[in-house]
Formats: sequence, structure tokens, C-alpha cells
Amino acid sequence: MSFLLPKLTSKKEVDQAIKSTAEKVLVLRFGRDEDPVCLQLDDILSKTSSDLSKMATIYLVDVDQTPVYTQYFDISYIPSTIFFFNGQHMKVDYGSPDHTKFVGSFKTKQDFIDLIEVIYRGAMRGKLIVQSPIDPKNIPKYDLLYQDI
Repeated sequence: MSFLLPKLTSKKEVDQAIKSTAEKVLVLRFGRDEDPVCLQLDDILSKTSSDLSKMATIYLVDVDQTPVYTQYFDISYIPSTIFFFNGQHMKVDYGSPDHTKFVGSFKTKQDFIDLIEVIYRGAMRGKLIVQSPIDPKNIPKYDLLYQDI
């Protein structure tokens, strides 16, 4: 389903998307097209993109083509999904140590839709961090890896 969503293939394209997406949640899925978990997430993103078109714009970003952002957002697990609103990085408290990104695939389409609605409403009220509406048992668990400390 990756072919149904637009792709950003360079730092310049990602920068432009962040700057130009106004009054909508910008969803950036960092991953690889051939990864099975990325394909599962892409299926959910593509099926919900038309329903969320008034609230969100969704792009796929290949981690190998944008190493600057991969390093900046510390993307060590794929897929990782990052959210922006009017050029501002939106953080979400998932009950995990990392609020900057969602790691893994969403269990259901409704989980993703609910999250976008919460981010959109929070951003419209000026919040930079929102509480995740997703049931904690539906959030993938992982350990943060700190290298060279």
C-alpha cells in the first residue's frame, strides 16, 4: 500500500512539507517500503488518509534517503511516525519514555484516527504535547538504546 501515499525522498522535500503544511497535522512515517511492519502501517495510513484529509496530511519518508532526520529524531526502530502542526513538532505522551515519535504500527485504523483527532484538537488549542488516546495495551513496547554515553 506504500504506493498510495506520497513519498518524500530528500531533506529538502521534508523541510518543504514541514514548512508548507498549514492548519493540518503533518504525519511523517519514517521507514522502508520493503519492511513488513512498515507495510502494515502503510496499509492503515492509506486506508485512513481520505477520512482524515481535512485534519492531516500523510507522507512516507525513507530512512536511508534522509539520514539527517533519521539521526535528528533518533530513529533506531522502524517504522517511526512523527507529527507536526504548523511547522511545530507535536509530542504525544504514550506512557513510554519517548514522547517524540510513535514506534511500530498502530493495531487498528481507529487507534490512528483517534490519535490524529487528539493531536489536531490539542494543536488548535496551542498545546505542544498531548495525552495519547490509544489503549496502552495497543502501544508497542520497546527499550530506548543509548549509544556512546
